[in-house]
Amino acid sequence: MALEGSLSDFGLADILQLIYFQRKTGVLALEGGIEKVRLFFIEGNICGAESKRRLDDNRLGKILLKKGLITDTDLQTALEEQRKTRAKLGNILIKMNLVEKEVLTEILGSQITETVIQLFGWKQGAYEFAAQGISQDRDFPFTLDTQHLLMDGLRLVDEWSAIKEKISLDAVFARTDADAGTLKGEEADIYRYVDGENDVSTIVDLSGNDNFQVSKTLVALLDGGFIKTTARVPVAAAVPETTAKKASPFLAYLPVAAIALSVFVSLGSMAGRQQDVFKKFRAAGSLEDLRNRIEMYRFEHAAYPQSLDLVSAGKDPWGRAFLYQVSNDGFSLFSAGPDGKEGTDDDIY
Repeated sequence: MALEGSLSDFGLADILQLIYFQRKTGVLALEGGIEKVRLFFIEGNICGAESKRRLDDNRLGKILLKKGLITDTDLQTALEEQRKTRAKLGNILIKMNLVEKEVLTEILGSQITETVIQLFGWKQGAYEFAAQGISQDRDFPFTLDTQHLLMDGLRLVDEWSAIKEKISLDAVFARTDADAGTLKGEEADIYRYVDGENDVSTIVDLSGNDNFQVSKTLVALLDGGFIKTTARVPVAAAVPETTAKKASPFLAYLPVAAIALSVFVSLGSMAGRQQDVFKKFRAAGSLEDLRNRIEMYRFEHAAYPQSLDLVSAGKDPWGRAFLYQVSNDGFSLFSAGPDGKEGTDDDIY
């Protein structure tokens, strides 16, 4: 099947599953309105992301500064080297021995995850997957397990449903009289940006953290009685249009996050959808195991088995037999997927 079409017909979660299950290598281009995003895959796993509206190098520098891992002088030196060489900022920082690879891997994974989760909010848009070779960076190879990303998305459904009731980008909080001396770590860090004027989008920018983590922390502070809501007024209504500040583009998914992630459950209840995803993962794993058994049988008998019963009596996660057929060129093996019908979009290979 050609991997192109409308997101209203074939959701992003299903696209990612198909790419993962079939171990595809190439580029998935998505376009929705003025936004364009490209996701890069190597054997089904994500190795990079590009967003027209998001400059990840600038974001990376802010995060490293915020974490105290580099100084402003370090960053300016690295950026100057980047202007000369056109190399990636992360690679330059590694070569300058300013940042460990493990640190950059964690930050890059967080950035890509945030970009992908934002895409789940697109109800309309077009997608196209082009199978092509993708070269990994020799100095800094990176891939993000697509399966884990999908599982994280399912986990976030519950968390976002609770957060959306208390947090929005334009929400403004003030401190209460509660003693904040006991706050530590992330909570203490976010608390210092709460002043009765900064809205959530501003706090996210100032903190250098992603909006999901900031929102979780604000909810914890709210529930703990350390802060209180003082306003929930859109910025444009509070100041003249000519001076209204705009939230950073990459933060735009927060108010629709619950809807965004509901893509996972649009075909049924969340529990049912989650179970369906788990079954697809198990089916892919079983198919891989069966292929190995089939090849081992061929090695021992100089021919492919005429029936799967000769190597396994197992069923797919829906209780149906895997579909197997021997041909002159080899064999085909797949599961008919949740609908049990051959030749449909949910077939798993």
